[in-house]
Amino acid sequence: MDKNIQRGLNDRLYEKRKAAALELEKLIKDLIKSGDSNKINEIISKLSRDFAYAVHQPNSRNGGLIGLAATAIALGQHEVPKYLEKIIHPVLACFGDQDARVRYYACESLYNISKVAKGEILLYFNEIFDNLCKLTADSEVSVKKGADLLDRLIKDIVAEKATTYVSVLNVKKPEDYKELKSTVEKPNGKTIQVNEPQSPLAFSLPKFIILLKERIYVMNPYVRMFLVSWIRLLDSISDLDLIYYLPTFLSGLIQFLSDGHDDVKVATHSLLDLLLQEIENINEIKKILQESKKENTTNKLTLDNESGSSVKVDHPIQRIVEGNYIHGQDINLDFPEIIHILISHLDSSKEEIQIVVLSWLATLLKISPLSFIPLIPDILSILLSIVAHEGTSRESAIQLNLELMKLIEGHEIEGDDKSLNISQIVKVLTLNSLNDKEQTRLAALDWLIMLNDKCFEEVLSNNNETISVHLLRAMSDPSEKVIDKVLQLLANIANRGNDKYFESFMIDLLQLFKSDRLLLESRGNFILRTLCISLSPEMIYSSLAKVLENEPDLGFISIMVQMLNNNLITAPELTKLRHNLNLKSNMNESEEDWNLFKRLFKSWSHNPPALLSLCMLCQSYQLAFGILETFTENELTVSLMVQIDILVQLLESPVFAKLRMQLLSPESNPYLYRCLYGILMLLPQSTAFHTLKTRLDSVSNINNLPIPSNRRNSEAKIESRIEEKLELLEIFKSIQQKHEEYRLSELNKKEPEIMTLANYQNFL
Repeated sequence: MDKNIQRGLNDRLYEKRKAAALELEKLIKDLIKSGDSNKINEIISKLSRDFAYAVHQPNSRNGGLIGLAATAIALGQHEVPKYLEKIIHPVLACFGDQDARVRYYACESLYNISKVAKGEILLYFNEIFDNLCKLTADSEVSVKKGADLLDRLIKDIVAEKATTYVSVLNVKKPEDYKELKSTVEKPNGKTIQVNEPQSPLAFSLPKFIILLKERIYVMNPYVRMFLVSWIRLLDSISDLDLIYYLPTFLSGLIQFLSDGHDDVKVATHSLLDLLLQEIENINEIKKILQESKKENTTNKLTLDNESGSSVKVDHPIQRIVEGNYIHGQDINLDFPEIIHILISHLDSSKEEIQIVVLSWLATLLKISPLSFIPLIPDILSILLSIVAHEGTSRESAIQLNLELMKLIEGHEIEGDDKSLNISQIVKVLTLNSLNDKEQTRLAALDWLIMLNDKCFEEVLSNNNETISVHLLRAMSDPSEKVIDKVLQLLANIANRGNDKYFESFMIDLLQLFKSDRLLLESRGNFILRTLCISLSPEMIYSSLAKVLENEPDLGFISIMVQMLNNNLITAPELTKLRHNLNLKSNMNESEEDWNLFKRLFKSWSHNPPALLSLCMLCQSYQLAFGILETFTENELTVSLMVQIDILVQLLESPVFAKLRMQLLSPESNPYLYRCLYGILMLLPQSTAFHTLKTRLDSVSNINNLPIPSNRRNSEAKIESRIEEKLELLEIFKSIQQKHEEYRLSELNKKEPEIMTLANYQNFL
């Protein structure tokens, strides 16, 4: 290279460098004419080594850049491919220079080289793209403008040649092509022609995806806009099928929605909508092709007319699939991976991201529902929390949750099908049933109820203890809606489970009440009544009575019996149980009813007033009087007197209407009168005393009325069990002896309360 040209390229002034570049351009053209390629290589090496790579010498680098650009221009489109490898790398090296002018001139140089090289520049697309990423965020405005111009040119080249251009360096000459090989398949005699593989394209999308995967997590808003614009461009080139690589960049793209710049969010929203629409289009194409196969569509569908001739019919499917390739028909998207990526962003703190992710999930659920089934636990662990959010995402989350429930409810579980992990789903749901948000708890319980109905054995196989513990904890929930669903679920489980599980559940329930007395006081009645709606009251009371027999805490037994007895007498849900226990009036009394009474009697013996009311409810008045006689054998406590007071009030309720009517037959019910007068004698002259006295006084003259000769002996059946009732009375006495010993032991621990009429009336 002439020394004057070298001196000009090293000059500080741009005009002199430009003039030297023009001289260099003429020199290169002369060398091309003479065919001296060695000399050209030497000049390019000189420009690279002594100029472009001259670090910390901005004038030399600028001269090298303009010289390399001039060389490329002189070489022209046909010759530049041979030397492009040596020309482009020194230029790319200058993009990282500290001097902003060098970076700008590097953009200008590569712009001119690209205009000449055109499709050949795609061989170095990744390197160019990587440098443009950095220059987009450059602090110097002039550099950013230069990078923008270069970016537009590269985009034009990619849009035009990415899917078609093959480098001239890779194109084989005609003499390199071999003759077509033919082979004959022996079994069927078919002939197959085997051609030489096509030369690779200059632009490689798989290689670019690797780079994009690294750059997609950048934080700079300018680079994000740059990446969005390129993804949009590449997606618009139909033959590239960028959508196939969606899982590699979707996660980073979604994070763009958290950017603080509105233009980035708007552009990302638009791109994501475009990608989702493309997925829907691909799905529609596949549906159409499946329909065409089912209908055995050929080039033209035919119908036979009345004359028997064939008529060609133009069918909408036929118009699409008419033997031509449809873009998208061979694209197989990795839906499970896409869904997994979306789930990872579902718990984002940005509601805008949540809304977009929910929209994508809802759409993909319609397209590929089976892809969701293995991922249900992961989705629910986040989705159920969003259901309780206050923002816009809540409605979308609720709708998606309902659609997922329908999917699982309709999914048939086969023997070897392990895609639906019931055990993991139940663990997620039980944890969410204790969530702070009411809506989340309700949604989780809805899922558990549905799964229990669908696959009861799978739900309980590995989660028996887990479900019971969590559901029992949920019974202390402040929301009655939640407790109602918990009890509904527990009732369903108990109904479909075995007796051992039911008894275990009752034990756990009593332990919960024992450990949480506040729950027993505030929600005990509600829990018991709700269970009686879904389950057999006889089963519940019988099981609880059996469990209470083995309870060591006598005080807790007394409290539980009082609660159970109050509900037995007043709850409308227990009407049938009351009827079955009405031993005297029940003409169809069975051994089961009597055994139930005996079982309740043993537990009710821990609370004498409750036992008294039970016997009166069952119209076993002789046994009731025997119990009443024992009341004076021990000290009368305030608690006992209060319960007797309550019993008097209950005797005025509709439940004991039958008892009040029996007062009209004193000769048939002598022990009823003795019971009522015995209660009257125990009570101080309080409101309850006067209430009961008024009731008895109203029938005091009944003995003066004539007695029908055909009166019924209603005590016959009771007399037949007199021995058994005496045994029950002895059981009661022994249990009361234990309570008296327990009471005395408790009194030794604190100063005893002396019960007088005055303090009892004050207590009332």
